[in-house]
Amino acid sequence: MTQTYDLLLIGGGAHGASLAFHLSARGMKVAVLERKFLAAGATGRSSGLVRMHYDFEQEAALAWESFQWFRDWKERVGADPCGFTRTGFLQLVKREHVDALKANTAMLQHLGVPTFLVTAEDVKRLAPALVTDDFDLAAYEPESGYADPVSTATALMNAARARGAVFVQDCQVTGIRLQSGKVAGVSTSKGDYSAPIVVNAAGAWSRQICEMVGLDLPLGTWSHDVMFVVRPPELRLPHPTVIDFPNSMYFRPEGGLTLVGLEDGNPLNESPDGDSDHARAGFVDRAIDRLCKRIPAMENGALHSAHGGCDSITPDQHPALGPIGPEGFWLDTGFSGTGFKISPATGLCMSEWILDGAPKTVDVSIFTPTRFEKGIHLVSKHPYESIWR
Repeated sequence: MTQTYDLLLIGGGAHGASLAFHLSARGMKVAVLERKFLAAGATGRSSGLVRMHYDFEQEAALAWESFQWFRDWKERVGADPCGFTRTGFLQLVKREHVDALKANTAMLQHLGVPTFLVTAEDVKRLAPALVTDDFDLAAYEPESGYADPVSTATALMNAARARGAVFVQDCQVTGIRLQSGKVAGVSTSKGDYSAPIVVNAAGAWSRQICEMVGLDLPLGTWSHDVMFVVRPPELRLPHPTVIDFPNSMYFRPEGGLTLVGLEDGNPLNESPDGDSDHARAGFVDRAIDRLCKRIPAMENGALHSAHGGCDSITPDQHPALGPIGPEGFWLDTGFSGTGFKISPATGLCMSEWILDGAPKTVDVSIFTPTRFEKGIHLVSKHPYESIWR
């Protein structure tokens, strides 16, 4: 028996859960079809940073709107927590990029983001354990920090289900049905589902879903690793969350642990079905070397664990959002490793686009996937450097 809905969402990560929440809040009958279980893909492997510092204004606006959801989670979403923890956030850049840092900080301030420039001496006061001799200025966001990605997706999905959404796990999509050039529904390992709108929020598997409607889009994958280190007793107090471009690294606290990820050496276009339970050979040694370069006292720390993950990526490393191909087919993917922190606002804007004909909270139409067919790449006004190497 075919089950009928107003809209079908393929993918049960943070973005699928967010869009389901916002659509169901407005009375839309939605089903989320997930190949494994909630947050089984990139969301479950996300580092969970919640910060606003982007060099592209529309992404910064999404991050700023999303931050307010994380901050006021109980009032906006419900009792289920997202695990938001305020740590403060530092953006470090190389000295040759200080003009871009100033310009991007000014752009963020114009949006209303609570951020400002601080000197290396200020950073030393904020985080005495950090080495600060390779930069002069940094951007600081005192309200930022991190959240728990799995808890976030769970809270959004539970709230969506309370509003009538249906979540179907262990449900592999095997095809998308079309009638007269329009979306009619999907076929899955659990039977057929009918709806006039299908949203591809499948993350690293998005390209395969696009192929089901005859679209050949440049949606690739990038693989990444993270490790957790037990901080030594002298560093028992949490430090800020930091993106450290001089060392191509980011790190944040989590209780007595520090999470560390690297911004370089991340393979592109590997299978999303590969091993994500283990980090690649050599990653831990590289990450420890970089962390100790910034925080020498970490030499006395201990490795807790390490794992991998895989996310979708676009040619310009900006999201692919909006309708493309047959009528009723939409993309909500391509977040290129920075999607978790903008998921609450992205779902809101996509719901506005689908229901009202245009996104209102933030104009995300600039991220239309049709840009790839036209050879258009989005570029920030004040970029730092490409980390996709």
